[in-house]
Amino acid sequence: MTKDNLSAILYAVNDLRLENTSIEEPEDNEVLLEMGCVGICGSDVHYLVNGRIGDFILKKPMIIGHESSGTVAKLGKNVKNLKVGDRVGIEPGVPCRICNFCKEGRYNLCKDIVFCATPPVHGSLRRFYKHAADFCFKLPDHVSLEEGALLEPLSVAVHACKRGEISINSKVLILGAGPIGLVTLLVAKAMGANKVVITDILENRLKMAKKLGADDTYLLQKDKSEKDVVADIHAIFDDEPNRTVDASGAQASIRLAILVSFKIYTFITDYNDALELIASGRVNVKPLITHNYKIEDTKQAFETSRTGAGGAIKVMIHCK
Repeated sequence: MTKDNLSAILYAVNDLRLENTSIEEPEDNEVLLEMGCVGICGSDVHYLVNGRIGDFILKKPMIIGHESSGTVAKLGKNVKNLKVGDRVGIEPGVPCRICNFCKEGRYNLCKDIVFCATPPVHGSLRRFYKHAADFCFKLPDHVSLEEGALLEPLSVAVHACKRGEISINSKVLILGAGPIGLVTLLVAKAMGANKVVITDILENRLKMAKKLGADDTYLLQKDKSEKDVVADIHAIFDDEPNRTVDASGAQASIRLAILVSFKIYTFITDYNDALELIASGRVNVKPLITHNYKIEDTKQAFETSRTGAGGAIKVMIHCK
């Protein structure tokens, strides 16, 4: 096996370096993966620019990246669900499996969950990375590694739409047309939503939303009052939306969600159904990938994602 394990390490705010790190041996229930693709998430950019998200503070160098896919290179001795050569999508949060939340199937609430690229835990933007085998999802032959890396954001959208019980009578407002908002649009349409409207402050993202099937879009403008925005959105729906999904996290967006609709949903993940949507062809996530970079060009990839240069939506880094 090659000794090259080029890794993207965040040392401090705006200090991202590419260095070789050791290739780790998988534990008994883990697999070693030759990484294929890693998408840049807004949280990755947030750590780069701010060095923290809430109470999670970058205090020492951390390998970044968590939206990822790869190929099994080595098995831990107890692994039965995968074999060397399998291509997998990686669910980045691994819970304890034994607390009450885990036993009830609500492992997203596990207090001991270990999440990739969340300080102090290292992430997956490197050539080789080990991960819990039961949180690796084998990809069908016709599903690409790029699509596998997008399972993470797609799974977030799947859960939001399932929790919102979106169906043919749903009139859905999505606030924010970034990657999460756009995959939520795709899932809502796949689940039969009657009408889906998406908002954003950037026109190019709304144009992408229309291409992906949005029934209508709304450009948020700074000089328009909150009251007028609410009235405009109600007019688009000829009433008010009966489902609202906040996909931006901005304070003003959350407030708008409350004002326009009483049913508001945010996110956790749902990997199995996300993979099924891609594998069945009901959801096509490929148009979201607007830029591709080699791992050697990681710094430029992050700059593209940070600035939105060239209409960037999802920036994908290829590790092989």
